[in-house]
Amino acid sequence: MFRVCALYRFTPFTDPAALKPPLLAACEAAGVRGTLLLAHEGINGTIAGTDAGMEAVLAHIRALPGCADLDVKESRAGTMPFHRTKVRVKAEIVTMGEPAIEPLDAGHYVEPADWNALIADPKTVLIDTRNDYEVAVGTFAGAIDPATRTFRDFPAWFRDHRDALVAGDKQVAMFCTGGIRCEKATAFLKAEGIEDVFHLKGGILKYLEDVPAEDSAWQGECFVFDERVAVGHGLAPGTHGLCRACRMPVSPEDRASPLYEEGIACPRCADVRGEEDRARYAERHRQALLAAERGEAHVGRRYEDASREE
Repeated sequence: MFRVCALYRFTPFTDPAALKPPLLAACEAAGVRGTLLLAHEGINGTIAGTDAGMEAVLAHIRALPGCADLDVKESRAGTMPFHRTKVRVKAEIVTMGEPAIEPLDAGHYVEPADWNALIADPKTVLIDTRNDYEVAVGTFAGAIDPATRTFRDFPAWFRDHRDALVAGDKQVAMFCTGGIRCEKATAFLKAEGIEDVFHLKGGILKYLEDVPAEDSAWQGECFVFDERVAVGHGLAPGTHGLCRACRMPVSPEDRASPLYEEGIACPRCADVRGEEDRARYAERHRQALLAAERGEAHVGRRYEDASREE
């Protein structure tokens, strides 16, 4: 079993580029895969590896400035959910496109055990800060779906709907997968003059881990950005797969559609794929199946000659 850790921390990094080489080296030495983002505002990412490997990398991250008490959401996977190791330096660790926002000035944390009571309050406006394809996989009952394609679209959506959202004696509660987007969204709302804002600590993943299914207000599964695609209560693997053409989640109903072809197309993208694309995807899928029969990894396979790396 592999240990999967989703983590983020808003903390000032004076020179994030200088942190990249040693962090990448630590991951590679420990056999840890996944993606970590560094920016002046902190660190964000999801990584996986053996218990020993993860302990080594987490110790390295916790030694970074302001990361000593880093909060990590953990789960397990039967196979390695990532193909490669990536450490990237970005302008933001979660892209909102609002450079004036101070992410450390966020709203009120709400523990998973207290979340149901908050969202059941008639005064609460519940907003899902994730993207449209994530919301389609699952969300909290009664949540507003902004129908955004990227998190960068969220500020414009809020400004367009602000008057209707916060009219009267309202409070705003927001959530996302691991907590980072809703935390930054609360900082954005505070900058817009909305003070009574809350966000789910640890995100949906922590809620699904802590709250029993029989007491849950969650409906469906939670999309995750790795090969597991989606998880359910207790962070057990979900029923969704991934379309290898458009990289969107596919449900069991999608896979039963005549428009679904494994590795080639799904109902979301079938009508926009030309014959050349379909032939290319079909060959890629064939090569992946052949690699699986040989017990090899098709994507992310390492070769001695780096020029041959897929």
